[in-house]
This record gives sequence, structure tokens and C-alpha cells, in this order.
Amino acid sequence: MTTMIALKRWLRRLAVLAFLLVLAGGLTVYLVYRHYAPTLPDVAVLREVRLQVPMKVYSRDGKLIANFGEARRLPLAIADVPPVLRDAFIATEDERFYEHPGVDYQSMARVAWEFVRAGGQFGTGGSTITMQLARNFFLTPERRIERKLREILLALKIERELGKDEILELYLNKIFLGNRAYGVAAAAQSYYGKAVSELTLPEAAMIAGLPKAPSELNPIQNPERSLERRNYVLTRMHEAGFITAEALAAARASPETARIHEFPIELEAPYVAEMARLEAERQLGSEEALTGGYSVYTSIDSAMQQAANDALRASLIDYDERHGYRGPEAHVALSGNDASEAALATLQALSPTGGLLPALVLAVEAESASGVFSDGSAWQLLFEQARWARRHISADERGPSPRTLGEVLKAGDIIRLRQVDEGWRLAQLPAVQGALVALDPDDGAVRALVGGFSFARSKFNRATQSERQPGSSFKPFVYSAAFEKGFTPASIVNDAPIVFEIPGVEKAWRPQNDNETFSGPIRLREAMVRSKNLVSIRVLDAIGVGYARDYIERFGFGAERLPPNLSIALGTGTAPPLVMARGYAVFANGGYRVEPHMVSRIVDASGGEAFRARPPRACAECPERIASEFALETVSPDPAATGESPGDAVQLAPRVIDARNAYLVTSLLMDVVKRGTGRRAMELGRSDLAGKTGTTNEHRDAWFSGFNQSLVVTTWMGFDDFSTLGDGEFAARTALPMWTRFMASALEGVPERLPSIPPGLTTARINAGSGLLTSAGDEAAIMEVFRVEDVERLGRSTSSREDPYEVF
Repeated sequence: MTTMIALKRWLRRLAVLAFLLVLAGGLTVYLVYRHYAPTLPDVAVLREVRLQVPMKVYSRDGKLIANFGEARRLPLAIADVPPVLRDAFIATEDERFYEHPGVDYQSMARVAWEFVRAGGQFGTGGSTITMQLARNFFLTPERRIERKLREILLALKIERELGKDEILELYLNKIFLGNRAYGVAAAAQSYYGKAVSELTLPEAAMIAGLPKAPSELNPIQNPERSLERRNYVLTRMHEAGFITAEALAAARASPETARIHEFPIELEAPYVAEMARLEAERQLGSEEALTGGYSVYTSIDSAMQQAANDALRASLIDYDERHGYRGPEAHVALSGNDASEAALATLQALSPTGGLLPALVLAVEAESASGVFSDGSAWQLLFEQARWARRHISADERGPSPRTLGEVLKAGDIIRLRQVDEGWRLAQLPAVQGALVALDPDDGAVRALVGGFSFARSKFNRATQSERQPGSSFKPFVYSAAFEKGFTPASIVNDAPIVFEIPGVEKAWRPQNDNETFSGPIRLREAMVRSKNLVSIRVLDAIGVGYARDYIERFGFGAERLPPNLSIALGTGTAPPLVMARGYAVFANGGYRVEPHMVSRIVDASGGEAFRARPPRACAECPERIASEFALETVSPDPAATGESPGDAVQLAPRVIDARNAYLVTSLLMDVVKRGTGRRAMELGRSDLAGKTGTTNEHRDAWFSGFNQSLVVTTWMGFDDFSTLGDGEFAARTALPMWTRFMASALEGVPERLPSIPPGLTTARINAGSGLLTSAGDEAAIMEVFRVEDVERLGRSTSSREDPYEVF
């Protein structure tokens, strides 16, 4: 009896103690909550959270050009997460996710016991998905009791305000999964090159195993540990009832296939991408642009861009083959007739560039050679596709033609091959460089741009950053200035030797024509067609260097690019291809200066428009243009006066030269294509093309700038160190073929469109020799285009048999 009374007394004491402990625990929890609650972040921000998403750059027809940003992330809705991937994460990270209130008390009890045993140090585990979300968004990762308490309280708060699917969606988009991938969609792309909807069971399990240690368990860096972790996840999925034993066995037997996959690029345009990035950062700020999930849409036409890539590379390779073979990129020792590990490692360190694949030579015979590519696949090269490979000595000298393939290649050579219709062809990375720019002359939109053979090898953008002498391709601007001063296409100028004494310089300047021959008195049209240097110099001397420089600035050339002397007539100033294309656009659109631009619009992550370009347009047929031309205005009308909003009004490009002047220059340049230095362009079979070649002293630069009414294109070829291209490498042989290759594709299916003759121009008969008006009975009579007032002046000159604009 006494024992029973004592037992009851102890039970009452234990009950009171338990009550006091519960009360103390509850009070402690309350006090802890009251202490930390004011400092907990507002969970509502999670509903509006903006994940750091890379910037994407697209062509105007929606082809992906580039991704920019350190983090790879592809946000997706929970509905788009396949069940197998969701189950893999829940089984591994938080099996009771849909049951607990944000904290799994069973797991927390285990963690508390481990905490006591570890002497006050937290181990791993115990954190629910909600707690991980709280830590990833709001807290620091250090393992301290205070941070753990805040994590628990914040997880409870999150669960009260967000639904389970909302929490899981945020978690699956936020979590870091290695290889710069944030979120499951980015991980699927990075490791398997596919969308989450395409993941297999073992692939989903591998990704779900990464949150614990994304670097240590990464399948790229540590495939063995990654495989163990994947199989652990599969086992957990089976134990949780998500997969059958048969599915578990099949998945565990599956080999791991993860490898690095770059985000799929649909259009190769790296120079364009870099320009678009810089413009987006200018508009939005650097950090905002690269992390805000913006989509940058450029004016690039994907078909034209691909044509530009192909045209530039083919032309540089053609030039390179003409000047001989510089030898293999490397030579390695072989293991008998097989590739050694060291040889393969050297081969695999080289990347494919511009369609030129690195290849290892294993065997060479007189008429063929064979070997392997970096992926282990075999190749065979016939001697016919290497006959071009005479030894390169200099730009003007090559060795003898090889008689066998053994004179070109040796076993162990690492070379480049490119695919042609006949199979593989010997190649080499070109030392020469080039650039191509294509503009819409109506508004300056860049339709295609290539700044070099390979952006990976050289990020220097020759289309926009190079300052090269344009040579004779600059002459149209000098002729335009002369026409403004009263010269006509029929004006006679003497093509004869000329000497200029330069004050302070001991040696006189004796300019020459390219072929060092002279034609005597010649009409300006013929001088342009035949690219007569001495005629351009005499014309410039007649109108005055100061006047010409001021006039040529109208085309967008800064004064710093225009030498203050007569050499400007020969194109001794400097300009990148983009600036030359803008200048030629003035002729193509009838006299208006447009501003080149590439970024058309920028869209934010929610689809709202953050920026839209509103470039001034030539728009010769717009009502606003007609009204302003009628009023002799060259600026955009006031939108308020037209009843339009500023955003809707057409912004008009300023007129910088008379429409008749633009037509006269275009007429001359069309003859350059038909029968002059640009006649190779006639292989396109069109009659609406105009353009001008340009070759500088010692063949350091080769240019062709040409156009029709819908497109202006400038091509350039040269060496970055300004060395010579070699004797005979005129623009007609180098830059013009690049232009023609591009235009063949760019103008395919585009109807011919001849420039319309503007009011104030007329045609008249002239004598081909004198340039003066003549009658129909004159056997030397030809037709020429004039301004109406020039015909009247020539009529008076004919009676006196003199033209005041003859220059001798």
C-alpha cells in the first residue's frame, strides 16, 4: 500500500514536471518567436521573386544567337515539371513534404539528438524543402543554432502563406545544381541537352541527387560518386513507393550519360551577340541586363547572317589556298600506326573553327592519307584535295607543286580538314582576316554582320572597330562633292601625270594610277568605271579640299577620319566597314543619312517591352516625307501637329545630299558593275546592282561596297598587322567575290528594282570624246544623264565649244 501511494506521488510529480516542461517549452517557443518574428523577412516577396535569369539574344525571326549571364536558369511552372522528377526530389529531400507544416518534427528530433552528441554542432539533414527554400532565399548557409531557429520559424511562416506547389516550384527553380545550372530545367539542358519533359528515370534521379553537394556529386567532375548518389536516389524512390522493383533494377543498370551541353545556339553570330550585349547594358545597366531574364531582339536576318558567315569564310579560305600551305598545326609521336593517349589529348585540345575540323594523320601514301578526328571517327583524304598545298614562302612566293601527298603530310601531323562535295579537303586556319556588313538603306538596320573568321580566336570586331583605308571605294564621295559643285558625269578631266610640291617636304608627291598608265582627257563616268586615281585628285583639287571634307562629313564620316590634303581622293582616310556601309546607304536611299542599329527591341521576363528602337527612316514614300520634301524641310514633323503620338510618328532621317546627286553617283556605280572593276558582280544576273572596289597601296586592304534599293553591303579583306595581301590581290579578286557570294543568297527571290529617276534630271546626247552636247547624226554620240540646269549650261558651252568644268 505504501508503495502504491509513493508511486502515485511520483507520477503526480512527473505529470507536474511534464506540464512545467511543456509550459516552459511553449513559453520558450513563444519568446523565441516574439524575439525573431520582427526580423523575419516578408514571405510575400516570394510571390513576386525575380530569379536571376540570363539574357538571350535573338535574330529578328526568333533564332537564338546567344545567352549571357553567369547563372544558367530556365524558369518553369510546377505543372511543367514531370512527375518522375518531382518524385525523385521528394523521395530524396523531403519524403513527407505534402504532410508536414514546413518542419518535419521526426527529422528534427533526430537532428537535435545529433546536435547534443556532436557537442553543439549541427550535422547535415533534417531540413525540409521549405526550410531549404527559406535558407536559399533569405538566410546564410552557416551551421549555427540561431540561423537554424530562424530557418524553422521562416519555414513555418512560408507554409502559412504559400501553397505546397508554389513552394516546390520556387525550390525547383532556385536550387543550385552545379555546372552553373540553377533550377532543374537548366540542369536538364546542361547535363543532358534536353528539356525536363524528356528526362528518363535515371537522368531525373541524377539531377535530384545533386542538391546535397552539387560540386562533389557532379557527374562531370566526379562520375563515380555521382553514380552512387543517383542509385541512392533510385532506392529512395522505390522505398517511397514511387517506382517498382523492376523499374529500380533497370534504372540502376543504366549507364550514366551526362556530359556538358551548351545551351543550343540556333544562329552563329558571336560578333552580333557581343554588340547586342553592350547595347542592352547601355540601355538597362550591366547587372540588370545580364540577370533580369531579358530577351534582346536584333535586326539580324538569320538567312542573311548564315550567308554572311559562309561568304566570308569561303573567301578567306580561297585566298589562303592561293598563297600556299603553312604546315600542320602540330606534330605528335604515334604508337605504331595508332594514336597514343598524348596524341589524342593534343588533338582534343583543339576546337573546330569555322567548319575546319582538327584531325590527326595516322598514315600517308602517295595518293591518300587517313587518320582520326577528335571524337575517334575515321577520315580519308585524297591527294586531289591537297594539290593546292604548295609550300607558303611569302605573300608573293610559293614552293613547287607537290607531286605526292607524302610531300605535304606526315604521320603524326595534326591538320585541319573541311568537308566539300567530294569528301574531305585539306585546310588551314586562315591568317588573313575579313569583315562583312549588310544594312537596310531605309533605316540603317543591320541585317548581317561578321567581324572576322572566328570570334573564339579573335574577339576584335573588324566590322566596327577596325580603322582601315578604303582606297578607291572612297571615290564616290569625292565625285558626289564634285557634282554638287557643278561637275557632271560628262565633265572632261585629264588623266595624266601630275606632280605636287609639298612645302617642307623634300620629295614631291607623284601619284599614280593602279596600272601606271594614262588615258588623257576622259569623262568622269569613264574615270569612275576605270577607277582613275589622277582624275579623282584633279577633281578634288578643283573643288577644294576644305569644301570636300565638309561635304563628305554629311555621309557620317567624322572630320578626324578625313585627311586635310589631296590624298583623301585616294581614300587615305580611315573607316571601319560599318561606317562605309552607312555612307553608301545615302546613295542607295536617295540622299538620306540613316543611323546603323542592331537592337530592335528588348523584352523583359514578363513579356513587357523595356526598349524599342525608333530609328529615323529615309521612307521616301511616307506622307510625312512627301510633306517635308514639299516644304523643303529635312527634319521630322512635330507629332503634335500631325495628331500622332510621339511613339507612332515616323522619325524621318535627314536629307544630306540632293536626290539627283544620289542618282548620278548611283548611275556611275552601276556602270562600275556592268563594265568596270566590279563586273564580276554581273554573274548574279541582275541589272540593279551598283558598287565600287577599293585597293590600297601595296594591297594592304581590299574593299567592295555595293548596293541595290533594298540592301547595302560592304566587304573587306586584309591582315590585322597591315601586311600586304600580295601582288595581284586586287579587291576584284578578294573582297568582291565575298560580296557576290553573299548577295547571291541575300537577293535570292528578291525582284529587281531599278532606282527611279528623280525630278530635275534628264538625258541628253553628248559626244563621247568631248563630253559636249551633240546631234543624233554624230557617230560618237552617246546618251548621258544630267541635271536640267546642267543641260542648259552645256547648251551654252557647246556654242563656245568649252565646258567650264573641264579640268586639265
